[in-house]
Amino acid sequence: MDSIAFASSAQAGDVIVTGSHGGTSAGEYAVGFGVRVVVCNDAGIGKNKAGIAGLVAIDAQKIVGIAVGHESSRIGDGNDVWECGIVTYANPTAVAAGVRVGSRVSEEVLALIERSVD
Repeated sequence: MDSIAFASSAQAGDVIVTGSHGGTSAGEYAVGFGVRVVVCNDAGIGKNKAGIAGLVAIDAQKIVGIAVGHESSRIGDGNDVWECGIVTYANPTAVAAGVRVGSRVSEEVLALIERSVD
């Protein structure tokens, strides 16, 4: 989806890939909706790592948080994040689940899903 704000509690337990930045509000949405995995755009990281602050924070809830580079995919375009995004940040929960920085996000998410099904 293009914005994490388009999600709802109907996505509880799901993986969502969004074009949203990974800032504080994105993390709050992810927790509120109860998702298992959220992918956002790093929005250039920014001052005090604001572009990924929400993904850092959701680690405390054991939610996988992944960011793709703003130079690899368009901010606000969920399809482009899925098709072109390269992982630039993975929170500790994501790393523990096997997510690798530098890889295509679509490959990492599919592998993550496969590992959780096996």
